[in-house]
Amino acid sequence: MSADAGKKIFTKACAQCHTVEAGGKHKQGPNLHGVWGRKTGQAPGFSYTQANVDKGITWGQDTLDEYLINPKKYIPGTKMVFAGLKKKKDRSDLIAYLHESTTA
Repeated sequence: MSADAGKKIFTKACAQCHTVEAGGKHKQGPNLHGVWGRKTGQAPGFSYTQANVDKGITWGQDTLDEYLINPKKYIPGTKMVFAGLKKKKDRSDLIAYLHESTTA
């Protein structure tokens, strides 16, 4: 896993809709700071779909890996338009970056 490689993936595939820094603003998607260990649909101030709120899982290595393969399959009804990352290495790198950049 490479957080540096993950940052490049985030910049290319995620930054249009998400921020990661503490106090960062919500865009089309929620700010991801503090996502590690948080339940789905719980970022303060972001309007989630009911499907996201009701999923009820806690974000971590395994749940993010499964989600990032195909978000719409993992949470049917989500408004996230990202198609997913098919390559395990890309997901692992992105998750390493998210863990490093979103934990307090």
